[in-house]
Amino acid sequence: MKTFLLFGLVACLILGTGLLQSWNSALLILNMGLVSAVMALGVNLQWGLAGLFNVGVMGFVALGGLAVVLIAMPPVEEAWAAGGGQILLGLVLGAMTIVAAVLMWSRTSGRVRGWATGGVLLVGVIAYRMVLDPAVDRVEDVNPALAGYLGGLGLPVLIAWPVGGLLAAGAAYVIGKTALGLRSDYLAIATLGIAEIVIAVLKNEDWMARGVKNVIGLPRPVPYEVDLQNDPAFVERAAGFGLDATTASTIYVKIEYGLLFAGVLIILLVLSQLALNSPWGRMMRAIRDNETAARAMGKDVTARHLQVFVLGSAICGIAGAMMTTLDGQLTPGTYQPLRYTFLIWVMVIVGGSGNNLGAVLGGFLIWFLWVQVEPIGQLLMTLITAGMADGSWLKLHLLDSVQHMRLLTMGLILLLVLRLNPRGLLPEK
Repeated sequence: MKTFLLFGLVACLILGTGLLQSWNSALLILNMGLVSAVMALGVNLQWGLAGLFNVGVMGFVALGGLAVVLIAMPPVEEAWAAGGGQILLGLVLGAMTIVAAVLMWSRTSGRVRGWATGGVLLVGVIAYRMVLDPAVDRVEDVNPALAGYLGGLGLPVLIAWPVGGLLAAGAAYVIGKTALGLRSDYLAIATLGIAEIVIAVLKNEDWMARGVKNVIGLPRPVPYEVDLQNDPAFVERAAGFGLDATTASTIYVKIEYGLLFAGVLIILLVLSQLALNSPWGRMMRAIRDNETAARAMGKDVTARHLQVFVLGSAICGIAGAMMTTLDGQLTPGTYQPLRYTFLIWVMVIVGGSGNNLGAVLGGFLIWFLWVQVEPIGQLLMTLITAGMADGSWLKLHLLDSVQHMRLLTMGLILLLVLRLNPRGLLPEK
């Protein structure tokens, strides 16, 4: 009953937004709430099920966004002709250097090991840069105002969503093999640093996804509003509902996005619930609660941690691809690891870590508050300062502080939940 009431409350908040503000605003909150719920589900899998403190969520979300560019955008033929093949050769050389260094380290010993591995890395890096750098310069010089990158494969954008999950999972595997042996606080520092590295690469490697110039005009899985407005049948149906074509087209597009996102969320939620209630889920909770006892029972704790770390990161990658598709552009400058990772963690903690439904509830509720706190704060401050003299320093200060209401409210909500209900609104059973 509590679960139904809380989800009903969130539904009422979104419906109230549609009635009091606009249905476009309500549907936008709903769609981003669905994406946030998927992100929270991935973090809950890592923290709520396995106790892994991952603070690099935005790095995996950014990799999901990159997958949309690499899969859905058409290839830039001039850029490929200028140096695409040479860039691929440079990347292969870089991968071969890493493999050769690992093999050298594993097959040598003593003083020779360090010198031999260092020599392999030095020679490999020099060859890598000599091949890659000239090709990158030529590619980025191809119509830099509009292109300057290689583009993608030109495939349907929906294919990019699972590919985003695979890309994030691959990165998580590499990171996990290195960092999962660390203590929880060191793991948090490592994942945060790696997220910063991923986003720095996206910002600076223009040949990959235009860097801070952004990739705009990403393909969509739903119709364009202009096409709907030019469709006489759609215009006639919109008039039947008493809507003009412009408003009806934007609402229709957002509803289609919502149905796609809801389908993904339901599939992931069902799979997460099945995993939670399976013997594997019980084993993961046993490892979370007492690693020493789990090891004594013969469980490979590090391997299971790596497994759940990869799965949770893959879900975050899918959410990142969904979010980039909804935005219609890839903007690496908006991925702020510390700020938005904090927001996702608030969703998981407030909803109830260890409970998948709680993570979904937290995703919807916290995103609604994140969007609506500022206009509500503006209204509240206007009412509070209504009796103050115009030009008063206090009135001006209070009105100017509205933009800071978001972070203040998130912190206040987190403190209240932790004080009154430390296990979240829907605690783990």
